[in-house]
Amino acid sequence: MTTNREIHLASRPDGWPTPENFRLVETSVPTAGDGQLVVRNLVMSVDPYMRGRMNDVKSYVPPFRLDAPLDGGAVGEVVQSRAEGFAPGDVVLHGLGWREYALVDAGSARPVDLTLAPVNAYLSVLGMTGLTAYAGLLEVAGMREGETVFVSAAAGAVGSLVGQIAKLRGAARVVGSAGSPAKVERLRALGFDAAFDYHDGPVRDQLRAAAPDGIDVYFDNVGGDHLEAAIGALRPHGRAAICGMIAQYNATEPPAAPRNLALVIGKQLTLRGFLVNSYGHLREQFVREVSGWLRDGRLHHDETVVDGIENAPAAFLGLLRGENLGKMLVRL
Repeated sequence: MTTNREIHLASRPDGWPTPENFRLVETSVPTAGDGQLVVRNLVMSVDPYMRGRMNDVKSYVPPFRLDAPLDGGAVGEVVQSRAEGFAPGDVVLHGLGWREYALVDAGSARPVDLTLAPVNAYLSVLGMTGLTAYAGLLEVAGMREGETVFVSAAAGAVGSLVGQIAKLRGAARVVGSAGSPAKVERLRALGFDAAFDYHDGPVRDQLRAAAPDGIDVYFDNVGGDHLEAAIGALRPHGRAAICGMIAQYNATEPPAAPRNLALVIGKQLTLRGFLVNSYGHLREQFVREVSGWLRDGRLHHDETVVDGIENAPAAFLGLLRGENLGKMLVRL
């Protein structure tokens, strides 16, 4: 192949992104220089955090550049190598998705073991998604046996793993919120003790009914009214791991909630934001424990797969609208 297709950021969204914010561009397949690999991407990830990178604002990661390819997690096959330790045919995880062929510095590529799990797993349950769930629940929130856990966006890629890991690690009760009756049923099938559709009524009321004695841990993917409800439900010395706030990623006005932050003082709560990149020291333990659960059939992971680089923007927009069950992936 001599032609490469990439998705570029054509313009910065104002509020909700639209297809017009993206552009499909044809380029030439790159050639590797010293210490580099050319990788034919097999599958790429679209993730909620990418919405923030579309804004030209200072953050923990640089914004996407206009008229340049976006990037993100991808797994692909090495087709050309000028780096020691890599050969054509190797399969690697790297950070240059949103394109069919990527020119990757060897130092930023990590080989993956397809005898341990299929290729998609390294972008979901055994990748950044899985480590986010594992580290956020067990180290950031410090969940202990016998505790009650509430997870928002619980049918998503991270949330569905958080709930299952909580049960596997001895949580007494796990409650999840989701955005449709089908997703609520899926949470129950995954072993959640209770689940509710946040469209069916105020989150605080549904959470109170699902966990009448309160909660010890909240894993936050949503923010807004979910965070407000969790603050109200947390018991003294409760902990919240703040992973994401998708409820306000496309907002053009400041959020109305949470309005009860004063409760953090009297209850002596801990609300702790985190970035998964700070928890690389857990990776070996995470892979060992999670891969064991996968082999034993005790941990399940859902995927929503869209085919074709040209459909990557639609997959991303669908993710923001909650159209995915589990991890949203694009197969190239």
